[in-house]
Amino acid sequence: MNARILVAEDDEKQSRLIRVYLEREGNAVQVVADGRAALEKARSGRPDLIVLDVMLPFVDGLDVCRILRAEGSEVPILLLTARSTEEDMLLGLDLGADDYLTKPYSPRELTARVRALLRRSRKGGAAAETALLRVGEVELDTARFEVRVAGRPVTLTSKEFAILEALAREPGRVFTRAQIIERVFGFDRDVLERTVDAHVMNLRRKLEADPGRPRHLETVYGRGYRLADGDGTAGTV
Repeated sequence: MNARILVAEDDEKQSRLIRVYLEREGNAVQVVADGRAALEKARSGRPDLIVLDVMLPFVDGLDVCRILRAEGSEVPILLLTARSTEEDMLLGLDLGADDYLTKPYSPRELTARVRALLRRSRKGGAAAETALLRVGEVELDTARFEVRVAGRPVTLTSKEFAILEALAREPGRVFTRAQIIERVFGFDRDVLERTVDAHVMNLRRKLEADPGRPRHLETVYGRGYRLADGDGTAGTV
């Protein structure tokens, strides 16, 4: 993969294992053991991806994630958490994480998820597809990973962008949560449907003037979600 990956994990055994598996894939891996160091290295080192443990000293992983997103960072973040409740997982996604793994986990599953996040963030497989999409006031540049709504730039995480892109490529079509999971999360069959809902909620906060009354990203009750074309000019540019 040849990516720069920052691993923030205070358990030395775990961090060593993660490093070994990620370096086997050709990545350059930097390991830190607390949240302050994670923020410093994320800002200065510009990693391609962060593997972030939730339970870190000084600044926990959720706050690291929240701070980086507030600063406008779009780096993909994979959370590692020992908290197995659905609410805890959704909180991490709500703060801007792209994916999560619950401990204990398989190192091979971790590397598979890292590969998937890197593929999505780099848009490596999208060269043959239309790079610029416009659906009503929503514009996506898949080559530059940029989104604008009525000319206003919007910063999205890689998973949020992937969901929006899937909907924008077929405007007006209703996608079930299962279909979104298949297109965006791919191999991961354990993704909860409420994970999709959490990402959609975040998208609405960023895209909609009034998230409670969405004009762009609509819910079709009992079915799923669709990206609505408000002015009749849906399609590609």
